[in-house]
Amino acid sequence: MTAEGHIPGIDTTKPHSARMYDYYLGGKTHYEADVQAAEAVIATVPFAGAMARANRDFMIRATRWLVTEAGVRQFLDIGSGIPTAPNLHQVAQAEAPEARVVYTDNDPIVLQYAQALLHSTPEGRTAYLQADAAKPETILDSDELRSTIDLTEPVALSVNALFHFVPDEWGPYEILGGLLDRLPSGSYLCLSHATSQIDDPELAALGREVEEIYAKGGTSLRLRDRSEVARFFDGLELVEPGIVMAHEWRPEPGAETELKEGQPSMLAGLARKP
Repeated sequence: MTAEGHIPGIDTTKPHSARMYDYYLGGKTHYEADVQAAEAVIATVPFAGAMARANRDFMIRATRWLVTEAGVRQFLDIGSGIPTAPNLHQVAQAEAPEARVVYTDNDPIVLQYAQALLHSTPEGRTAYLQADAAKPETILDSDELRSTIDLTEPVALSVNALFHFVPDEWGPYEILGGLLDRLPSGSYLCLSHATSQIDDPELAALGREVEEIYAKGGTSLRLRDRSEVARFFDGLELVEPGIVMAHEWRPEPGAETELKEGQPSMLAGLARKP
């Protein structure tokens, strides 16, 4: 099922990474071009949908840990994507109703559906900001963020499945550094990233094919190896078990994964700013 109607600012003739991700997760907010590109990825990597769900489940577990174990009550989710239940604020506020969350994205279709991100508990608050992650100051200096989050108190910065869409020439490490520099000590970084660090040579080759599929649709996809992903955490204190595949990060006892042995998801990690 695909989205209907025309939304200003959206080119429905070209696939978009957020709408493709929605398709992988079984959502409804996508168009035929997104379906065709996503199906081309699935034809290449049949477990792409399982990878997306593993990444989503990592966000849920990491958010719950941040609230219950680290005591975090403020979240900044950059590249939030199309709303998919449970959204980050629903996970956080289920544990701490007073939690506050700011979502940001630069895709007009996310703005169209952002109301789903604003159903906060009475004790907490959520806000949505349409902004470009490549310009951190437009996020951190915005009225929406300043009226929702206190930047003198710890904030969990969530950038899940975002930076593999930021090519090297844009300065991904500098972008993230510009965000983290403005957050106080005791803040956290929660990051997941598509990786080329795959033991199976055949799967690694398929990853390069996926990069080409995204490129044909006009989206840069930059798979990075473990050392390149680890660089995003430079200067931070990694939470155990460190940087691992998303489905291996503190899995729930007894939980089963759709991924078979040897199949990757995304590299993921959580770290504290000292």
